[in-house]
Amino acid sequence: MALKKKPVKGMKDMLPAEMQVRDYVTGLIKETYKSFGFSPIETPCVEHIENLCSKQGGDNEKLIFKIMKRGEKLDLQRAETEADVTDSGLRYDLTVPLSRFYSNNANDLPSPFKALQIGSVWRADQPQRGRFRQFVQCDIDILGEAGCLAEIELILATTTLLGRLDFSDFKVRINERRILKAMASYSGFAEDQFDTVFIILDKMDKIGWDGVKKELAEAGFEQEKVDRYVSMFLEMESAPDSLRYLEETLGGILEDGVIGNLRTIRESVEATRACKFELVFDPTLVRGMSYYTGTIFEIEMAQFGSSVAGGGRYDKMIGKFTGNDVPACGFSIGFERIITILMEQGFEIPGAAGKKAYLVEKKMPAEKLCQVLKEAKAERENGTQVLVTIMNKNKKFQKEQLAREGYTEFREFFNR
Repeated sequence: MALKKKPVKGMKDMLPAEMQVRDYVTGLIKETYKSFGFSPIETPCVEHIENLCSKQGGDNEKLIFKIMKRGEKLDLQRAETEADVTDSGLRYDLTVPLSRFYSNNANDLPSPFKALQIGSVWRADQPQRGRFRQFVQCDIDILGEAGCLAEIELILATTTLLGRLDFSDFKVRINERRILKAMASYSGFAEDQFDTVFIILDKMDKIGWDGVKKELAEAGFEQEKVDRYVSMFLEMESAPDSLRYLEETLGGILEDGVIGNLRTIRESVEATRACKFELVFDPTLVRGMSYYTGTIFEIEMAQFGSSVAGGGRYDKMIGKFTGNDVPACGFSIGFERIITILMEQGFEIPGAAGKKAYLVEKKMPAEKLCQVLKEAKAERENGTQVLVTIMNKNKKFQKEQLAREGYTEFREFFNR
């Protein structure tokens, strides 16, 4: 049977031209985030299955690549359930591993701790543009900071990075899970119905408010509750100040300080941002992860047509490991989506030095070859990237291929 040359579905080979862009962007991410005080960490790609299936990851828990037990622990003859043969899995995000990491190492870390993590994650998802089954995530998180300074720093750091990649006029959407819950409660929905309501609300940009009302009714909710719920969003759209509207409408239901925090975040970010973008309060923003407890945010770009970054506050997750809650907030860049946009735009690495290719005639005597290698060595010592390679018969095609990899200068060496 012939071996298969194509990668497994949902995974991709990286050609040199893309890898150069990926390496550049990764370096810029590290440089930018370190300037904001974030410290790099690394966690294993394999996690305990109990952690991955803790009902914190929403629908992602349905997409886990699970790993079978090994050696004597694997007893297929006596196995009755999946739990009998599985004990770990490939991580589907970096937040669950970070929470375990912090729980295990908190005594050796400062408080608050600003973490930077870049690594591959795996989801058994349906591949599409900018979405793969193996992909890189870039996360920054602040652990131990209960105030909104964490959200401000995360938004500023992420938007500063995007500005350095020449992105502008994108939109940062922000909301609060406690506002979502207060609005649902005000409308008469029971707490155990919130997740169903939010799943339907999350479709609003696709199905419109009439679609939301229809699906809520089809889910069995009373029409009075549905009408009251949707009318709040419509009234907010026409209100001069949507936050003030919520403050006045949800008084006694919404926790104190929530609206004030959003105002502080908005004013602080708008006053100190490093590039041009729009920060908007979006009461329909939900985000799927069930571990979010407070502020949530996403970044949308017209070039991609959907979000390219997202995150929020998850103050209850670390307590699942230690029994003691620790305030936590994070922002994740959709690295693959950013790379997709850059490659489609023909992105060129700024200030990249020209690369030289030395094309050497085949069967060149050692004496002349040594002279070529010495010249290449001298150029490399001066910081120039030099490729020494045998000259093909079709030099034109060879140079075209090398040019696609960024080579701009060519020298030919002949045996004469």
